[in-house]
Amino acid sequence: MDLAATRREAGAEAPAHKDPKARTCRCLGAWVVTTIVMMAGVIAAAQRPTPPADQPSPRTDANSMLAHTQLLQKKTQGRIDVYFAGDSITRRWGATDYPELLAHWKQSFFGWNAADFGWGADRTENILWRLENGELDDVHPKVIVLLAGTNNIGNAPPSGPDDPRVASVTSGLRVIVEAMRKKAPQATIVLMGIFPRNDNIAVMPIIDRVNSNLSALADGSRIRFLNINNRLADPQGRLIDGMMGDRLHPTLMGYQVWADALRPVLTELLGPPAREDHAPPPTGDPSATAPPP
Repeated sequence: MDLAATRREAGAEAPAHKDPKARTCRCLGAWVVTTIVMMAGVIAAAQRPTPPADQPSPRTDANSMLAHTQLLQKKTQGRIDVYFAGDSITRRWGATDYPELLAHWKQSFFGWNAADFGWGADRTENILWRLENGELDDVHPKVIVLLAGTNNIGNAPPSGPDDPRVASVTSGLRVIVEAMRKKAPQATIVLMGIFPRNDNIAVMPIIDRVNSNLSALADGSRIRFLNINNRLADPQGRLIDGMMGDRLHPTLMGYQVWADALRPVLTELLGPPAREDHAPPPTGDPSATAPPP
């Protein structure tokens, strides 16, 4: 950023001064003010308490709110028989800003009228807020696929054998399932086990314990639990080569494993895919397609 822009952002735009040293001091002073303001914002955000995982909480940044608006529009377009909900792992699969993954999505689900309602960086409380604010209203899907919770777990090592994230994430996902059952009572919910993450493999015991809890939510009929981690990682939780390029988000190989696991479930519930597909057009990250300022 140039010095003039720095002064404008700091609210310190001033007439040019004839003394170069004075101009330099003035610019440095504005830079210091800007830096202090920015750091104060970062510190305040870090100190802000994290909302409970089982209480709806919005993402308030402009890009996330715009994405929510687009998803509200998306639900009214076309026909949705399979509704995918989750965070970035879900979102990227059917997003316009990941064209290679989108092509794989279409290949995997064409004929089943599948629509992707994931949003990047969402925690369970954010997904719950989106559900409570219209994204599933009047959609009436036959199948809902839910994968969420990894952003609540993060990559901090366990605090002990009773790490609070286990109960918190379990509760958050249970409440999401309850909200989905209320808004789409005829749908079968496919509750996915949280995928392995190796940005810090120390969190794998937390993921395993949450997944064990999630399995107990399944009734074998309207709520089904599907854990594919043994196809993504070894018994110690180490990812199989090629499954996740950044140790968190699946590659095409990883998404193929997920698709292979879902296909027999969708065939059982919906029959074979039709020759035509009537799902709404895919959406993406609004910031990825926004015109330059």
